[in-house]
Amino acid sequence: MFAFWRDALRYVPRDPPEEDFVVLRDPHGTNVNVSISKVPEPRVGKNRLHLDLYTDDRRAEVERLLKLGAGLHQRIPEEEEDFIVLEDPEGNLFCVVEKAESSPNE
Repeated sequence: MFAFWRDALRYVPRDPPEEDFVVLRDPHGTNVNVSISKVPEPRVGKNRLHLDLYTDDRRAEVERLLKLGAGLHQRIPEEEEDFIVLEDPEGNLFCVVEKAESSPNE
C-alpha cells in the first residue's frame, strides 16, 4: 500500500515508514497528507473515505495506475461519466476523474 499510494499520488514519506504506518506528503506542500495504516482484516463494504484523482488525460492516468497495481472496479458505468472507478491493491475504491475544460468560477 505504501509503494502504491506513494507512486500513485507522486508523494513522499513525511518520516521514515514504519512497518505498519506511514504518512505520505505532497513534495510541493500544497495538498493534504495521506496516512496509511496496515490492518489485519480486508475491507468490507463501502469505503468511509473516497479519493478522487483529477487528471487532464484519464486514459493515460488509468493505465499508469493499473501498472502500479490498481484494479478496475467492476461496475456498469452510466452515460457521460467523467470518471473511472479503480481499486487499490487492498480493494479500497477511488476514482480517476477527467478535469473539466474550464470552470465558470475560473
